[in-house]
Amino acid sequence: MKGPLSRRLPAPPAAAPPGTRWRYSDYGVAVLGHALAAATGTPWEDLVTDRVLRSLGLDGTTLRADDSGLDAVGHGRDGETPVPPFHASGFQAAGAVRATPQDLLAFLEAHLYPGEAPPELAPALRTVRRPVLRRGLTHRHAHAVAWFRHPTDGGPLYFHSGAPQGQQAFLGFRPDTGTALAAVCTRRFGAHDPFVATAYALLAGE
Repeated sequence: MKGPLSRRLPAPPAAAPPGTRWRYSDYGVAVLGHALAAATGTPWEDLVTDRVLRSLGLDGTTLRADDSGLDAVGHGRDGETPVPPFHASGFQAAGAVRATPQDLLAFLEAHLYPGEAPPELAPALRTVRRPVLRRGLTHRHAHAVAWFRHPTDGGPLYFHSGAPQGQQAFLGFRPDTGTALAAVCTRRFGAHDPFVATAYALLAGE
């Protein structure tokens, strides 16, 4: 792994032994993207395009900013000041995806019904539902591979959210009800922004 990301790798030892403490990390996801690229001998962008986007027919999804003018324009806290497009650089795996609402819903539908997805993706779509660790008070909340997993009366709810500068997105699905939610906005207030909480409550039926 070379470039800006590798130069930021921490020199001190980890604060806790691997597998004993949970903390979400965009940096960790970015490193995972580089590790997958190294293990397969394929650039991350080509890997995702060939194995995910094409398989699911996500033609409205790209992995970098371009001059097409199709990117939604993000805004600052005042809701008016435009924010430039997010260039992920070495952090592509942690936040480079740009997708249409239709593609976001198609992606979620594949997670809802893995048995109807392309055969080459079905095993992975099932695997990412499995909890890999539990966290929180009484360990009620779990984390799967890239999905947060919370309990509901009918079964688990899966979701993930992200917020590059000036924009926010929330994706989630519930296998028990067969419902999914994709929510996006082009404004970000700050840490207590109600966007994610509102989207989560809508999916959870709260």
